[in-house]
Parts: sequence; C-alpha cells; structure tokens
Amino acid sequence: MNLSNKQSIPVIDLTPLYWGDSQAMDTLVQQVYDAYSEIGFAYITNHGIANDLIDNVFNASRQFHALNTEEKLRIEINQFHRGYIPINTSTDRTSEIEKAVRPNQSESFMMLHELAHDDPDLLQRAPLAGPNQWPSDIEGFKEIITGYHDRLAGLSHKLVKVFELALNTDSLSQHFVKPTTWLRLLHYPSLSMEDPEDLFGSNPHVDYGFITILAQDEVGGLQVRSVTGDWIDVPYRKDCFVMNTGEVLRHWSNGKLLATPHRVVNRTGKERYSCPFFFDPNIHSRISTLTSCMDTGEQSKYADSVFGDMVMNHLQSNHDQHDKNK
Repeated sequence: MNLSNKQSIPVIDLTPLYWGDSQAMDTLVQQVYDAYSEIGFAYITNHGIANDLIDNVFNASRQFHALNTEEKLRIEINQFHRGYIPINTSTDRTSEIEKAVRPNQSESFMMLHELAHDDPDLLQRAPLAGPNQWPSDIEGFKEIITGYHDRLAGLSHKLVKVFELALNTDSLSQHFVKPTTWLRLLHYPSLSMEDPEDLFGSNPHVDYGFITILAQDEVGGLQVRSVTGDWIDVPYRKDCFVMNTGEVLRHWSNGKLLATPHRVVNRTGKERYSCPFFFDPNIHSRISTLTSCMDTGEQSKYADSVFGDMVMNHLQSNHDQHDKNK
C-alpha cells in the first residue's frame, strides 16, 4: 500500500537525547507521546548508533544464515530461548489480532542479556536465566553482536527517561535496572504469489514488551495496521531505525500508548534480513497501570501481571521448542 494516501509513519529526531536545551527535550517528549498514542510506530533518526556497527551486524547475520542447517541446529534454542530458531517452528497462537494457523516463514538467531556465573537469577533458575549459544564458525560474531546489543541497550535506557516524561512519572526506571533484553537476527525467504494469503513471514501480532528498535534492510515487507484498519508499508529509510511500543507500555499507560499490530509480508523475490532489539522490564517486574495515567476514580483496564509470566506464556504457546505437549 502507498503511504501517500494512508496514515503515515512519523520521523522523530533524537538529537535532544545527546545535546540541546530543555525546550528541545520538551518537543521530543511531545513528539514521542503523539506518535505512540496515535500510531504506535515511528522512525527514529540521529539515534547515536554508528552505521558501520549496524552494517557489521547485518553482515554477521548473513554469514550465520548462510551456514548449513546442520551447523545452525547445533545451537537450536535452549530452554532459555537463546540460539537458532528454525523456520516453521514458531506460530503466533497468542496473537490478539488473529490466531495464526500457519507458522512464521522466517528463521532467526536469538541472544539475550548476558548473565554472570553467580547471578541470582541464574542460581534461582528464573525464567530465561541461562547461557547464550554462539556459532563456532564465524570469526568475531559474538563480539559484533554483543557490542551492538550493548549500544542499543544504552540508547533504550535514554528512551525510558523520555517515556517517563511523556507519562508524567518517575517510576519506570526502577524496572530497567536489570532489564530483559533480546537481539534477534531474522532471515525471511521470499514467498511466491502462489502461496496462501494467510502465510506470512511474520504473522499479524503485537509485541508484548516495552519497546522494539528495528534495523531493516532495503527489501521491505514490514506493515503496520493503522487505527482505520488499513495495513500500511513501513519501508526502509536511510539512517533510521523503526521503533514501536508493546503490551507492557500499553498496560503501564492504561491504553494511552498503543501496542500496534504489525506483520511481515515478503513476496519480493528477494531474501529479507532484519535485526530487532527488544528492551523489556526486569523478568520479576510487576506490571501495574501507572497512577499518573488514571484519572481520579478511574480503574485500570488491565489486570496486573508479572513480566516473566507474560513472557513464558507467549514462548510456550508460540514456539515448538517450548511446547511441553510436544
């Protein structure tokens, strides 16, 4: 679909995160609130992440996905959701948009935050608390991926402050002292025009966390559903990430900020690569609506939940490797 006659995706300049006066920051905060209360997606520019670093991550991803299947399966995702996710093993059964009946047509490498050997979560066997898995055949892979992960985490901590200002609270930062972070290297083969219409690279869904920061290649295929119900394209834009908000931020804001449905449809005849980074609360965080987002006498629209419980419900329902019934 053409964005020219549909709701468009705004561009937010993050320069005030690094320098600028209070007026510039106020403008940024208002732009963030407007974008994520009206659309739920935006391009972010002047984000402070070097193009060379982004290019290196895409090169590492292509090298990984070029390995033969047997090599990749040596590090198939473990119980901590770290490693290789083969094609046809994930299906968005918990999607609030529409329950998928066909698996996602993508494969990916997943890493999460690193944990020290004496980390309390590791010792207590908390959800997702375990080791990352790394391919042995790609020189410098771990260093490139962890370096990029750490830079995106630094950017995300700055963005937490922006959302605090947007929601008139100072209570979000406590949930990110020890955040849950994910970096996924996705590869989408092209579907053919003869494939069923309900076969997607990524089925329609909303993200269940706080924010997602996406680097995508020039092939295209990402689409978001506007408030009018139209699916609109979110094409590659030079020097920009795409950032969207998820269920956690929707819950905290009592629905004032959106968790917008999106999907990937790749019928271009080309392979698509993307690298989403997910920045989420601590696994033990209790997700409760902020008092600043409720008027006097107003009730929360959402039941309180623990983030780790939310995560494991999605993973166990949507990924074959975590399905206890298989």
